[in-house]
Amino acid sequence: MQMVKKSGIALIVAWLAILVLMPKQEFYYKLEESLAKHEIELNEEKIDEGFFSLGLHQVTVYFKGIPVATIEEMDLSTLLFYSSLELEGLHVDDSLKRMVPQETQKALLSHTIFSPLTVSVDAQGSFGGMTGVIDLHARKAHLDFNESKHIEMLKPQLKKSEKGWTYETSF
Repeated sequence: MQMVKKSGIALIVAWLAILVLMPKQEFYYKLEESLAKHEIELNEEKIDEGFFSLGLHQVTVYFKGIPVATIEEMDLSTLLFYSSLELEGLHVDDSLKRMVPQETQKALLSHTIFSPLTVSVDAQGSFGGMTGVIDLHARKAHLDFNESKHIEMLKPQLKKSEKGWTYETSF
């Protein structure tokens, strides 16, 4: 019994050490490098590193050198078996307001090790509420707009279902 107890404590201490000592900023810079290959750049005003998370403040998103969106706060957190990306205050540039909703108050993208090829999406914004799943294996995204309001610009791309409006695409 002592051996099991010591092994369990050692695993918990190792797990906590990995989480606390993980090079979070280096992972973020690696993400920036991979986005740069697709001509997407992130420019943040401030980076805060926590024990389990990395916080970014006043992030401007550029596509081909043109600013397309700003994010007030972005929080990347991981527990190794569960990771999440939380966005607060996503504002899309005025030039894109005919194609996408202009403001998203809060969005949460989450990933678990138990379902490694799917990412769950949950968002609230000027469009109402949205939930969905991104399937990385099938390369498809399925988003359900639950409380649809101010989505006139999206309606040509949406399908009507029992739950409300649905958006599906492959990438």
